[in-house]
Amino acid sequence: MPARTGFTRNLLRPTTGEESHRVTFVELFFDLVFVFAITQLSHSLIAEPTPLRFAEVLILVGAVWWAWVDTTWIANWLNPARGAVRGMLIVLMLFGLLMSSAIPEAFAGKGWLFATAFVAMQLSRTTFAFFSFLEQGRSANALNVVRIIIWYVVSGTIWITGGFAEPEQRIWIWVIALAIECTGPAARFWVPGMGKSPMETWEVSGEHMAERVGLFFIIALGESIIVTGSVFSAQPVSWEGFAALLAAFVGTVLLWLLYFAHGERSGSAYIAGAETSGRIARATYTYIPILMVIGIVLTAVGDDLVLAHPFGHHGQTDAATAAVITGGAAIYLFGTTLFKRSVGGPWLLTHLLGIVALGLVFLVAGLVNPLVLTWLVNVVLLVVVVIDEWRYRRLVGADALRLE
Repeated sequence: MPARTGFTRNLLRPTTGEESHRVTFVELFFDLVFVFAITQLSHSLIAEPTPLRFAEVLILVGAVWWAWVDTTWIANWLNPARGAVRGMLIVLMLFGLLMSSAIPEAFAGKGWLFATAFVAMQLSRTTFAFFSFLEQGRSANALNVVRIIIWYVVSGTIWITGGFAEPEQRIWIWVIALAIECTGPAARFWVPGMGKSPMETWEVSGEHMAERVGLFFIIALGESIIVTGSVFSAQPVSWEGFAALLAAFVGTVLLWLLYFAHGERSGSAYIAGAETSGRIARATYTYIPILMVIGIVLTAVGDDLVLAHPFGHHGQTDAATAAVITGGAAIYLFGTTLFKRSVGGPWLLTHLLGIVALGLVFLVAGLVNPLVLTWLVNVVLLVVVVIDEWRYRRLVGADALRLE
């Protein structure tokens, strides 16, 4: 008989029917906070494009990603159509808003606010899920959540300790905290005396998970458009401004095509038809996407730098700007390569060669200005997209011939 926890209704998501995989409006409403978070991350790096700030932003990107993706896992298990679950997501929005507002000064005077809000999201969400599972007699799932809570208590203690530490020490303390966050799913939240979480307790609706991650990419790409439009609107009209705007727009479209032209559909179909969706979701929709998010954030920063200074200094591109422009595209391309491999595809030689080509573009970046450099990066991405489309059409044609 299910334990009585005070939860009077079944708050778990149905396992069959449309509600088992439908993305609800409250989930999309929850995502609005992360539009703000991505904007804050981009502007933080734009304001201070230094190696130290880049390292700090990487840590913050990691925290923001885990706050979002962990909520996506919970919303996959719970039913957002229930009022209590909606209320939980709205409370998480408030914590997320506080966390996002602290991003620009997370390594200054607001580290405590960032850490406290992040930890509050992690613990309140999982505690709610624990009682939801317990109410329905799902003891194995409830025990899985207990393991997760234990890990969050450990990492949360370190996050908050870092939030109150001196800024010079904070980065190292938060690296440890983020490492624990990243290690948890891979270790299946192993706890002494309790062991690892069984993979059957990780089962998810593959269609829901795939759509949610795709929507997060849309958020990140949309933020890139916002940055581009905002910077362009604040400048006098000029031909180089138009050229930089067009380069930024084309680059965003190419990033969209690299994932959404074929990869998103393949991933959704692959996980929906898999026998162990939890194992696939852990790698394909939890770890790999963070590379693509980092790539998008860096691309947005690069677009801003090009719009602000299209000709660079004396017609040349400095190393930091070149690293942002080429590195963002390379990291994103590497992420899409891993993603397509993880959903049953082969290692795509064109993607790997594209990464090599971007490395070569970086080496000659000092010979050209940032505007030319960003167009060279777009050419590399365009070649990869065109070959990817050609390969896909060949595969579809071959499948059609076999069916005839």
